[in-house]
Amino acid sequence: MDAASGELADLEGLSVAQLKAMLREQHAVLQEKHAQLAVQDALLRSYTVEIEALKLQILKLRRMQFGNRSEKRAQEIEQLELWVAQLEEAVTQRSSVLVEQAGLARAASSPKQRREFPAHLPRETQTIAPRESSCPDCGGELKHLGEDVCEMLELEPVRFKVIRHVRPKLACASCDTIVQAPAPTRPIERGMAGPGLLAHVIVGKYSDHLPLYRQAEIYAREGVELDRTLLAQWVGSASALLTPLTDALRAHVLAADVVHADDTPVPVLAPGSGKTKTGRLWTYVRDERPAAGEAAPAVWFAYSPDRKGEHPRVPQTKRKDVRYELARRA
Repeated sequence: MDAASGELADLEGLSVAQLKAMLREQHAVLQEKHAQLAVQDALLRSYTVEIEALKLQILKLRRMQFGNRSEKRAQEIEQLELWVAQLEEAVTQRSSVLVEQAGLARAASSPKQRREFPAHLPRETQTIAPRESSCPDCGGELKHLGEDVCEMLELEPVRFKVIRHVRPKLACASCDTIVQAPAPTRPIERGMAGPGLLAHVIVGKYSDHLPLYRQAEIYAREGVELDRTLLAQWVGSASALLTPLTDALRAHVLAADVVHADDTPVPVLAPGSGKTKTGRLWTYVRDERPAAGEAAPAVWFAYSPDRKGEHPRVPQTKRKDVRYELARRA
């Protein structure tokens, strides 16, 4: 057998000694490949053990995340999760190399059942029919026997679209009356951003921690130029729109008999100095579920530039006002 080409040589003209030499050579090659695979497999096993140990450590840190050093533990968890992701990528890459070297599909040591995709996701069916219209062996008629179905998760990139509001004008044939439907309302008066785009910008900034300048770069790749200043104006306008919602949330949280509160330091830009200062993000939590309460749990956030005691005392004053207002309405 030619090791380079993988083709079997003509064995008819070979002697017994030559056949034995060929078998010894092939046996040595196989032993070398098995040794390499054993080394790679041992490395993969060590990675797997390390990944499981890191996951256990992350789980312990998450359970210990409440306390004076919760911010430091959060950073440790983030670093560990990053290291776990790198190890899992290395395991996948080396497993692919092993499969390629072995020349056959490598069976998983612990087969896992594939998780089904959520039912609310839209489905697009692509039917892949065989090219043959008749039996390739005898030319007979082909009949439907069954089908194999598999699903693949796909992602469509962000796609901008322009919604044109067309309002026809109708004139009366008997008089000068003109009839036209009123213009639809917009989230921002005379603004060009729809509610979906505004929600995408706000979620990207506050939930995904994606600064506005990076969002502007992402949108520019789609051919849509949105200046960072314009995005900042949209965020400010959307914040004003959401004020009734935040007021209702504050009223609901502070109306509880017990409110859990804590502050978290956050870096804030200091205008004019080019540096950052430490602000405080206060968190007020209402959760009556441990006491068999029926009120919905909720969280209200408030920002303060420092950690003075007057900041947590302000919600207490508002709390009394809210209770009085609720009692008066009842």
